[in-house]
Amino acid sequence: MVLKLYADPHARGASAIVAMVLAEKQIPFELIQIDLEQGEHKKPDFVQKHPFGQVPVIDDNGFILYESRAISRYLAEKYPEQGTRLIPVDPKKKALFEQAASIEFANFHPRAVRIIDEKFRKPSHGQPVDQDAVVEAVAELSATLNVYEDILGRHKFVAGDELTLADLFHVAVAPMFAASPEIAMGPNTARWWNDVISRPTWIKLAAEGIKSTETY
Repeated sequence: MVLKLYADPHARGASAIVAMVLAEKQIPFELIQIDLEQGEHKKPDFVQKHPFGQVPVIDDNGFILYESRAISRYLAEKYPEQGTRLIPVDPKKKALFEQAASIEFANFHPRAVRIIDEKFRKPSHGQPVDQDAVVEAVAELSATLNVYEDILGRHKFVAGDELTLADLFHVAVAPMFAASPEIAMGPNTARWWNDVISRPTWIKLAAEGIKSTETY
């Protein structure tokens, strides 16, 4: 039975992470679209799959799993030799991958989410934007990216010279970066970011959104 992905069909947020992993790993899947605007993610039948009422969720032949980073690790480890290897095998390289993934989750992600909440979520709900909060959040994220600049001056990707899940975890905020020119990147960070969003898998997702597929 083909894997089922319950997700927002747009290439954004956590759904985008899992969709890109599926593409990089060349895993066929059926998309079950969840209409967030209509609150389908909060309906009882969906909450049975994800108790917090969020997307994405996968159903892998009856095995239900939620949380994008957990799903991504599961897929990368289930299909290690298929498509792009996204988790290193060597213990030291794997430790550096886990280190980079922790940096993304603890330092990059929460700062990016603050900007998304102020610049995008609030306007979509008719709420006023706190411009001071935007300026503060941009400054915090810029400081984080300054550290990335140093890290990416020493190797090509955030965990070394090979693409890993730690890089792909950042695509959740790709639309925000495209719409936020005030977020400055140094040359090393800009080069890395361009490498990630120039991958054919991301270009396809950004252009077409997330949809059922048999092959990539």
